[in-house]
Amino acid sequence: MVYMKGNKWWKSLDWWTIGIYLVLIMLGWLSVCGASYDYGEPNFFDISTRAGKQIMWIGCSLGLGFVLLMLDSRLYDTYAYPIYGIMMFLLLATIFNPHEIKGSRSWIVLGPVSIQPAEFAKFATALALGKFMGEYTYSMQRMRDMLITLGIILLPMALIVMQRETGSALVYLSFFLVLYREGMTGTVLFSGICAVVFFIVGIRFGEDMLPDELTSWGEFCVSLLIVLLTALLVQLYCRESGKRPALYIFSIGGGTVLLSVLFSCYVIPFNVTFLLISIYAALIAYLIILFLRERLKNYLFISAFVFGSAVFFFSTDYVFNHVLEPHQKIRIEVLLGMKDDPAGAGYNVNQSKIAIGSGGLFGKGFLNGTQTKLKYVPEQDTDFIFCTVGEEQGFFGSAGVLLLFMALILRLLALAERQTTRFGRVYGYCVVSIFFFHLFINIGMVLGLTPVIGIPLPFFSYGGSSLWGFTILLFVFLRIDAAREW
Repeated sequence: MVYMKGNKWWKSLDWWTIGIYLVLIMLGWLSVCGASYDYGEPNFFDISTRAGKQIMWIGCSLGLGFVLLMLDSRLYDTYAYPIYGIMMFLLLATIFNPHEIKGSRSWIVLGPVSIQPAEFAKFATALALGKFMGEYTYSMQRMRDMLITLGIILLPMALIVMQRETGSALVYLSFFLVLYREGMTGTVLFSGICAVVFFIVGIRFGEDMLPDELTSWGEFCVSLLIVLLTALLVQLYCRESGKRPALYIFSIGGGTVLLSVLFSCYVIPFNVTFLLISIYAALIAYLIILFLRERLKNYLFISAFVFGSAVFFFSTDYVFNHVLEPHQKIRIEVLLGMKDDPAGAGYNVNQSKIAIGSGGLFGKGFLNGTQTKLKYVPEQDTDFIFCTVGEEQGFFGSAGVLLLFMALILRLLALAERQTTRFGRVYGYCVVSIFFFHLFINIGMVLGLTPVIGIPLPFFSYGGSSLWGFTILLFVFLRIDAAREW
């Protein structure tokens, strides 16, 4: 079904975004050429080479983008749920796929072609979110609507985790930025940040013991942090009660944690963990009493924060040691400086840093990178392709690529904000969030700033699934935007 009105449709299309897209995919192809080039094989258009295959994927992506633009924009709204259902079925079917690639069952192998449904499930999830949140009766404050919204996001995450593809599953956390834009309370974002801090501090200092040899610095720091944050939340959100509750929590709760640790270290050693649990229980009981006395719901929410923080913190050790895969665990340990493994888990990142650093300001030139030509960097044309850009094009070339991505993201933000329907706005912000998450994590991964979780750099990493997935995400949004005035 095609929907066109003379030349007006083409004039409404955002050609700036398409221009940035074309520049990025061509730069990506040149990077694949540099990363996969072997001396004596100068023919980049040979279909047997990685560069030749990538140009084929690019051609297919351009054709796919054209088809998506030719379709009626109303189709994406009308068939959002069926598309989501089909993609969830594919994700479920992939779990039982007998083909295993690099320890993951996330690929469907069709002869010489391998397709990763998780890449296409992103746009399906974005469509479903836009469809559901765009309904006239939708309200994020209604518990039923919020639970369904979370279900739409968490279902593909769970299916992808079952495929043992944790990195791709984490991308779906970016959808929570969309919920925040649409009115989700900031406490959810705050709780997420706290969870990350508790996890990092608890794991990083979990094995560093205090002088009593029974309590870790991680337990002490996180416990004190929970008490201080609780006092801060009471002060900010329960001002009707005055300053006394916050002062009591800060002085009595924080003082008890500090004094108990000092007593264990210098008087009678004992396991402070049991006392900490008692402190959390007393905090929750005190907050519930304040709620019953003053009928202020914020006390209930803060008590839920204390309970959730305590449960999360005391479960981090179990999750880290028994839930995470061994390679995931060692990557986090290397990132946090707990282990130095330059020949193992840290090898990729170390070699990537060397390659980027060797490029200097202006780079070594196209096809002249020694680290990439000698294959010192594993996955240098997929997850670590940015190191090829750094080595061959140097600081200025890398900065230019990042500026192009920044221009794309800012342009998409502007397009999302000018949508006349909530469906278009929600979908647009989903696209922005996914691109931003991939860019931030991939570049951070290459530079050793984030864990190595194996997600591609949009339009640069080799492979058809990721390129097609990003193309579908982008061009569906461009088609929705082009029809906003009709």
